[in-house]
Amino acid sequence: MRLGIDIGGTKTAAVAIGADGELSDQIRMPTGFGAEAVVATALRTVERMTELAGGTSSFTSIGIGIPGAVDSATGRVEHAVNLGLEGLDLGPRLADRLGVDVRVENDVKAAAVGAHHLLGIADGIRATSMAYLNLGTGLAAGVVLDGRLLRGGHGVAGEIGHIPIDPARVLCGCGQRGCLETVASGLAIARTWPSNSEHPARELFDAAEAGDARAIAVREQFLAGVAAAVRLLVLTVDVDAVVIGGGLAALGGPLLVGTRRILNRWAAESAFLASIDLANRVQVIPPGFPAAAVGAALVGEDPWLKSSS
Repeated sequence: MRLGIDIGGTKTAAVAIGADGELSDQIRMPTGFGAEAVVATALRTVERMTELAGGTSSFTSIGIGIPGAVDSATGRVEHAVNLGLEGLDLGPRLADRLGVDVRVENDVKAAAVGAHHLLGIADGIRATSMAYLNLGTGLAAGVVLDGRLLRGGHGVAGEIGHIPIDPARVLCGCGQRGCLETVASGLAIARTWPSNSEHPARELFDAAEAGDARAIAVREQFLAGVAAAVRLLVLTVDVDAVVIGGGLAALGGPLLVGTRRILNRWAAESAFLASIDLANRVQVIPPGFPAAAVGAALVGEDPWLKSSS
């Protein structure tokens, strides 16, 4: 059994994967804030998953997905602001306590591995390349090429949210102007569609569907940003599939249909784009699938995923 843990800003999810690749037990619990609380959350999660596995530690490996800058070789986490972490040797600390190898990966990169695993289950074959487009508060991506997770020379491969697409637009949190994240993200929707709703993106899409002119304009700008992210990923690494995940993936069908509609419109204006069939490469991850936890479990065990760059 392989254990994967996804430590998020407010909640931690965990899943066990058997030797046959099937998901077993899954749990969710609150995440603590600060270094000691994060370590304690991880230990409580392992304890609870051990109980569900029969009361004895039977995990051959443990992987963790976590926000922030992660050194996958050492298991150290830096700059996970929403967790109160400025520097934590999470992997070594947990390995010392648990007596099991613990691998740590950035949560979006882990989710990319989990989505790649899901594609293999759904299609019966493993796509040779895939990008996971994470639409949440911000925007980022993870890329799997030939079954290997692409990390890059400094661990920032996939940070496409901070590619400026219009330097005349608004200031991004990274210090640049007009980044893709300022158009296609939860923050972008919050800025362009102020709302007291618990689910402002859903409210926006519902209002647009009902014919609200301002909502339609905001929705179309957002969808164009998502489509631009898909185009960017395909044109840079020519992935077979782009799987949209993250919190905004809960928009489901309307998000997928809208993104494909814009990609098809662009294809009608460009023979080059038509030739690479962007629209049919896009998918939205099924609701409830714990991509980051599944990916963490696989990163924790797979030597190819441990060593790729």
